[in-house]
Parts: sequence; C-alpha cells; structure tokens
Amino acid sequence: MFEASFIRYLAAKRTVDDRALNRNVWNTLSAALPPATSDRPLRVIEVGAGIGTMLERMIARRLLRRAVYTAIDAEAANIAEAARLLPLWAGELGYAVHMPLAGLEAAQRAQLTRSEEDADIVVELETADVFDFIARQAGRQSWDLLIAHAFLDLLDIPSALPQLLSLIRPGGLCYLTINFDGATILQPEIDPPFDAEIERLYHQTMDERITAGRPSGDSRAGRHLFGLLKAAGVQILDAGSSDWVVFAGPDGYPADEAYFLHFIVETMRGALIDHPALAGRRQQFTAWIEQRRRQIAKNELVYIAHQLDFVGLVR
Repeated sequence: MFEASFIRYLAAKRTVDDRALNRNVWNTLSAALPPATSDRPLRVIEVGAGIGTMLERMIARRLLRRAVYTAIDAEAANIAEAARLLPLWAGELGYAVHMPLAGLEAAQRAQLTRSEEDADIVVELETADVFDFIARQAGRQSWDLLIAHAFLDLLDIPSALPQLLSLIRPGGLCYLTINFDGATILQPEIDPPFDAEIERLYHQTMDERITAGRPSGDSRAGRHLFGLLKAAGVQILDAGSSDWVVFAGPDGYPADEAYFLHFIVETMRGALIDHPALAGRRQQFTAWIEQRRRQIAKNELVYIAHQLDFVGLVR
C-alpha cells in the first residue's frame, strides 16, 4: 500500500524541477534583477513556498547575494520542514546560519552569511494563507520579485493574479514557474482510448476543483497566462517550456523520483476513483492504476507533463 507524504513528494520533485526549469527564462530573470546592496537588499517574496526548495535553488545557483527572502505557505508542516532543512543545506553551501527560532512557530527568521562572497541573506518563513497575507499588506507594493513556483495552476488565476501582483512594487518582477499546460503523458500505453479518457477526466477535475468555496484550478494555466499577464499590466520578458520528464536510466529512476511517480499516480487515483464517468469501469480503472504502479516498480514508466515558465515586468 502506497503511503502518501506531501512533504516527501515536495522533496522528491526537487530534481525533477531542477531539470524542468527553463534555462532561458532563468537567465532572463537573472539579467533583469536590480542591483542589491547592503543598504538596499533585494526584496523577494515566494507564495506557496512549500519546503523551501526554490530558496535553496536560488542561493545554490548564486542568484541571491544580498536579499530579504519572505517565504509563505498555508501548511504549517511545510514551513516547519523548510525551517528544519534550511540550516542543513545552507551549511553545505558554506553559509553561516543564525536561526534564533525553530519548531512550529507561525513565523521564523534566519540570517545566512558567506564572508568570501560578501553574501548576506535574511530568510523569513511564515505559515499564512496567501490571500490573508495579501490582505494584511493593505496594498503596499514593496517587493522587488514575486515567485510562484508550481502554484498558480492551483488557483483561480483571473481573480488571484491581480492580488498577487499587488505585492510587487512598480518596476518589480514576477517569476512564475511550472505552470501546468494541458498534457499528462504516461508511457508505455496500456489501452490508448482508456488512457486518453483518464487524461481528459483528470484534467477536468483540475478545471472543476473547488477549494474553500472558490475555484482553484486550470489545466491550461500555462497558455492562459500569456493573456492574463498582459491584462494585468505585466510585460512578459521571457517565457518557455518547463516540462517534467521522468524516466529510468541504467540505474533506475534518479534520486527519489520513483516516489514522485507513485505520488502522481496516487493523485490521479484519488481524483478519479469516484468520478461518475468511471462508475461502470471502476474495476478497469483500479487495474489501470495497479499496472502503472507495476511499471514504476519495473523502471518502465515514463511520465511527461507539459508546463510553462514566465518572467514578467510589473508596470
């Protein structure tokens, strides 16, 4: 029996995201960032920050040297795990870490310094609903960069995007990554017509998802963002594909990516097991899920999800 752990999933998809993130879009972001000084550090806010893997990635790739990085997530367990992991990976990267708070507090603060690079990064971790956080800011546009990583396609983007952009100062940037865009591909095929029906129904559950009484999904978020960003007054500086591509090599799946695949298959099972369109075919669907799990165990399953990255200038 598969035991689903969202925190382990977030950790397992780190290597998948590392490969997927569009390098051209990343480089455009790097070139567009304003200079940061000790007196005027770069102010970054990440919404839906999970366990802090984007923060770690940005520091490991030397995108940040002098910055204040605010990371918020609605799940206290995610923020607690981010706080636990931060001194571990920061230490491995050669940073001295001062972290006065630890545990499950709603807000935590850490300072990372690296003398040989004159690097000084303040990290603020906070458990907060993103819309509650925005309401607390009362329209103050104070951040230089907004990051939403694998997050926007979980929201009603037309209503959420203007609220998120209200956090950014005029002339600031947004970096919006791993936005799902309408393709879930599993190979090898089992039953092509049934495979296609499962993909269609799975995407339909994204489009019809309701969270806390409001719409919260879009299976074609990536392509829709071109128009939605323009309508919100954002100049798109760059955009490109960031597809997840997971397959086994000679030594099997990299890192913990077999778990990542099991979690994806379990997510599909949970979304569709009670779907009315499959009411007369539940046994067939259950057998389909089990076959996918066996394919993972045999290092046979290939998984591809089409996604898009964006970097934009907020006017």
